Amino acid sequence: MNFNLELYQKVWQKLDQSKIIAQATDIATPIPLLVFQRIPSTNTKLWELIDRGVKHPLGAIAYCQTAGKGQWGHSWVSSNGGLYLSVGFDLDLATHNYPHLIMATVWGIAQVLRYHYLPVTIKWSNDLILNQRKLGGIKIETRSSNKKIVKAVVGVGINWCNSVPDLGINLASYYQNQPPLIINSLEELTAIAAYGILLGYEYYLAVGIENLLDNYLAILDSLGQQVKINGCPGEVTGVTTEGKLKVKLRSPGATTNLALAPGQISLGY
Repeated sequence: MNFNLELYQKVWQKLDQSKIIAQATDIATPIPLLVFQRIPSTNTKLWELIDRGVKHPLGAIAYCQTAGKGQWGHSWVSSNGGLYLSVGFDLDLATHNYPHLIMATVWGIAQVLRYHYLPVTIKWSNDLILNQRKLGGIKIETRSSNKKIVKAVVGVGINWCNSVPDLGINLASYYQNQPPLIINSLEELTAIAAYGILLGYEYYLAVGIENLLDNYLAILDSLGQQVKINGCPGEVTGVTTEGKLKVKLRSPGATTNLALAPGQISLGY
């Protein structure tokens, strides 16, 4: 397969940021993109390049990953036909605000996909959902210095025309049932995802966490979801500015409000 870099750049340049969000950002220039047929991980490859002093922001995609990375040490199945993209860039963010980076980037990608008429929502904290199934997700790795995050590599996997598990969905099958075809190529999807990563982060820098959180919650699929904590029934009521899931537990005659960090609770589909 041959990836058309010129098409990727043209799609990026056609994206009208003013129609996606009201806040102005400076991301009109497409980030350079490296294309690989088959590598262990695009995140790992970008760190190797950054450590060698290659200029960034920089993106990398692979048609197939042999050791793709998911959250919590899980592998990301990376068969041919999917989008496996990583974007590396410099930043200046307090380490305790790492959850803001997660919310900003997944929201940014979702927002640009929604601009292309895909009704994508977010499953807390960083999964992309389409028709109640997993379309994709992100994996962020960072480097810190003096209590500041100074570099990040944001990896995103989105199901394009690859095979997916029962709880997944790819865009090829979605468009078969929901025409017309708006996103026509892997190059276009790559530009949309890379643009969304930078858009979300720049928006967060411009407006702050409170405004970002309002937008994140507006498309959060997890709101209202029924859960059980140690056998006690509860309901998802929101997300804190620290990225924790707000859950209200109900027991006879009392309610308890919890704020749970990623890893303390798992939400199903």
